[in-house]
Amino acid sequence: MGITVHELTYYPVKGCAGTSVETSRVVGTGLEHDRVFMVVDAVDGSFRSQRAMPAMAAVRPAVRDGGRELRLDADGAGELVLEVDPAGKRIPVSLFGTPVGDAVDQGEAAADWFSEVLGAPSRLVRVRDGFDRAGWGETPGRAAFADAHALLVVSLASLDGLNARIEEAGGTGVPMNRFRPNIVLDGCGAPHDEDLMRRISAGDVELAHSVRAMRCAVPMVDQATGLRAGPEPVRTLAAYRREPVYDNKVSFGLKAAVLREGVLSVGDAVEAEWYANGAPDPGRPAS
Repeated sequence: MGITVHELTYYPVKGCAGTSVETSRVVGTGLEHDRVFMVVDAVDGSFRSQRAMPAMAAVRPAVRDGGRELRLDADGAGELVLEVDPAGKRIPVSLFGTPVGDAVDQGEAAADWFSEVLGAPSRLVRVRDGFDRAGWGETPGRAAFADAHALLVVSLASLDGLNARIEEAGGTGVPMNRFRPNIVLDGCGAPHDEDLMRRISAGDVELAHSVRAMRCAVPMVDQATGLRAGPEPVRTLAAYRREPVYDNKVSFGLKAAVLREGVLSVGDAVEAEWYANGAPDPGRPAS
């Protein structure tokens, strides 16, 4: 048995819960509907993240009617159903301190709902038509409101290898959702095989290696409760997955760019072109 697609997940609102699907269209910025919405500070337009607000993990968005409607739900906050505004008022927004242009504000009801849930004045925005943001790395690709790349690819073998180390040290393994991948692969022969994939073909889609994924504090957040539950898995990753050229951050997973759009489904066979001597480091993004 070869490598197959085990799971597909998109995250409609950056930092909030994902939606797992059996089939997805893959567009230039990743899985359809992935991170097309973002919560921002109501004053300066900077993005909100689980890094500072882990409660975002417990917000459950659902895209409806082909993206024309968005349902938001969180324990204790009730449900809000929004008619998506693709062309309304625009406000400037930023990611990691870098302006990324204007995004479409989704109105007062969404702003009030997120402000209450997160305990800080917030607004919900959507990517505007024509939004085109470059990634970086060996194959930069394009991204919507993802950190910098279209897709995050992780293998079950990598998670199994990590959890074996955690459990050997007396800890409890973590679920895959701690890493918030878009594509989970089954059938890889060894942990971190995805690091060595130069090209990936599956379904109608072709992907390319951008960078290895550097991890922050988000994997220490319980994605069901929105509470920090560290120090694992970052503590164990730090023992064997540090990347000296990235200020000793830890890596887990592959960030990939979309070379060919199409349809991707769970169960699709995966064909990979492999690096002969390990994946090269693509260097830092241009500042």
